[in-house]
Amino acid sequence: MAKYTCADCRQCRREGQKLFLKGDRCTSKKCAMDRRPVPPGPHGLGRKKASEYSIQLREKQKVRRAYGILEKQFRAYYEEAERQKGVTGENMLALLEKRLDNVVYRMGIGSSRAQSRQIVNHGHITVNGKTVDIPSYQVKLGDEIAVKENKTDNALFKELRGAKVVMPKWVEFDTETFKGKIIDNPKREDIDLNINEQLIIELYSK
Repeated sequence: MAKYTCADCRQCRREGQKLFLKGDRCTSKKCAMDRRPVPPGPHGLGRKKASEYSIQLREKQKVRRAYGILEKQFRAYYEEAERQKGVTGENMLALLEKRLDNVVYRMGIGSSRAQSRQIVNHGHITVNGKTVDIPSYQVKLGDEIAVKENKTDNALFKELRGAKVVMPKWVEFDTETFKGKIIDNPKREDIDLNINEQLIIELYSK
């Protein structure tokens, strides 16, 4: 699978806001957005006024990069959201939120979506008692998410035991038992990224 191989911090700088791609680093003094909040490259400070298309494109790229998915897959989420009842933009964001790698991130199991994707890929996570190693797997209301019992002593999870994790209202996770559950469907107000999804819908609707 193709993937972005340049520095993650360049992506935040290009989009003009923190996308929280580096976990704890994003909240530390080392964060590139705090140290140099301008687009990367020699012309970062001298960019011309953005066109309507450019603004829409940047909004789409921002969401893609935040969730770590490629264009073809992102377009598929838009098309699926368009087929569903309700507001297309909100449907699309809900589909992105219900990806297993994002759920692992929201529960605090991984410190970033990239790390959460790796945790899922390595087979550390179960859904309803069965191992699922597909990051894009769509969770459903009532699904039980857990760290495999034989993996809970892994150094990756030791610091998590007993920790207090801030998570959205639609998920719950016990850091003592390493078990959680999807207790609601994600709503627009649960998404903390500064996103204007309507701009993405306008871009794809052309």
